[in-house]
Amino acid sequence: MHGLSKSRILAHRQCPRRLWLQIHRPELAEEDPWSAARFAAGHQVGDIARDLQPGGVLIDAEDLKQALADTARVLREPPRPLFEATFQADGVLVRADLLLPDGNEWRMAEVKSATKVKPYHLTDAAVQSWVTRKAGVALSRVEIAHIDTSFIYPGDGRYEGLLAHTDITDEIAPLEPEVPAWIDAARATLDGADPETAPGTQCSDPFDCPFFGFCSPDEGDEDIYPPEVLPYAGKLADELRAEGYEDIRSIPEGRLSSPKHIRVWQATRDNTPVLDAEAATLLRGMGWPRYYLDFETIQFVVPIWAGTRPYAQVPFQWSCHVENATGDVAHLEYLADGTGDPRRAFAEALVAALGTEGPIFVYFAPFERTRMRELAETYPDLAPALMAAIDRIVDLLPIARTHYYHPEMRGSWSIKAVLPSIAPELAYDDLEVADGGMAQSAFAEILQPETSTERKAQLRDGLLKYCERDTWAMVRVARHFQGTDHAE
Repeated sequence: MHGLSKSRILAHRQCPRRLWLQIHRPELAEEDPWSAARFAAGHQVGDIARDLQPGGVLIDAEDLKQALADTARVLREPPRPLFEATFQADGVLVRADLLLPDGNEWRMAEVKSATKVKPYHLTDAAVQSWVTRKAGVALSRVEIAHIDTSFIYPGDGRYEGLLAHTDITDEIAPLEPEVPAWIDAARATLDGADPETAPGTQCSDPFDCPFFGFCSPDEGDEDIYPPEVLPYAGKLADELRAEGYEDIRSIPEGRLSSPKHIRVWQATRDNTPVLDAEAATLLRGMGWPRYYLDFETIQFVVPIWAGTRPYAQVPFQWSCHVENATGDVAHLEYLADGTGDPRRAFAEALVAALGTEGPIFVYFAPFERTRMRELAETYPDLAPALMAAIDRIVDLLPIARTHYYHPEMRGSWSIKAVLPSIAPELAYDDLEVADGGMAQSAFAEILQPETSTERKAQLRDGLLKYCERDTWAMVRVARHFQGTDHAE
């Protein structure tokens, strides 16, 4: 009989093949570059959850038999909080994040780094509570302890209020009787042959499956333009595939009704980019100087700087290319030194760089606007200048969406999809830091005390080159749209 854990049952609930491959062909799993960061964040939240329950006992034995024995022993002692209490029933083993005394019973809480209770948390807790009750522990209620985004870190390591406890006892009550069937189904899958489940929504819901590459091998044919390249196609893509259209170029005229879909279809069919003259008219009517601006931010599940919230986007870097009416361009930039809260210095340098007139071009304006409003709320003395700058922001993304499309974009108007179709020599594949996620990771490494001086200098160089590339990309895109582009 295959031994099961809560995580194995949840893997089976997501996709039977995922569990089968996890046990029988683990070498096929793809490495998740963000798994270590997620694990570290979850571990940090768990540590804080324990610190907020003084006098508790951690069941930390790696040997599961010992962990079961240690749990049983502590339960016989006067009640006190238990962390990682370990239970087994019907061959299923679970470890409870928090088991807290509640009169003659126990209150069980599963600690999550999410900001709210999610549907899969209920399945998780149902398995946990079923096994715990079967092991003879009386539970008064079951909770999810999740991040409270209204929490503002006061500093000095004080995290009271970081976690909100949500009672889910009633919600999981109808799920608990289903757990034995889930167990039987998982064991039946493991005892059988590879289920060969077809790819579908379960490949990413609720988690990205590490076996997706095995189940959906990349055919490597860049000459195929599947229905999914039509933006927000959704059910339409399924309908087109059902009708036999594996490539949008084979779709007959009149089948598509959305103007945006027709634009993508026509440009792809004709292998010809589309650029409306209205884009040039719009851009040429804007004043000078022109500022091309991009921010980089970092998020912490557990805030480290006083006055910040969990998951807040804390800006630490900006790049700005400034173009005058003659086409001359200067580059300005800011990158925090990694020694403390970067927001004040970031905002002061930004205000000084943006001047008082001229359009400020960004790509997806809600991001920069929101960060600037947050800075204005935090630093009232800088608010007038920041709010005035917000009023000057021009978003290049809707201009691109409305007036431009190239088949190489394959249904995406992100700057990294648009840029290669305009200036392929500026692709990001030559950079050590090549996207926003890598930028966050690089700055997080700079913040670590153990990072060497040489490594910090290397990371800073990578960050500066990446952010500069982003804003120079906007210069090239804007020039292309108005017919004044030239490679430099």
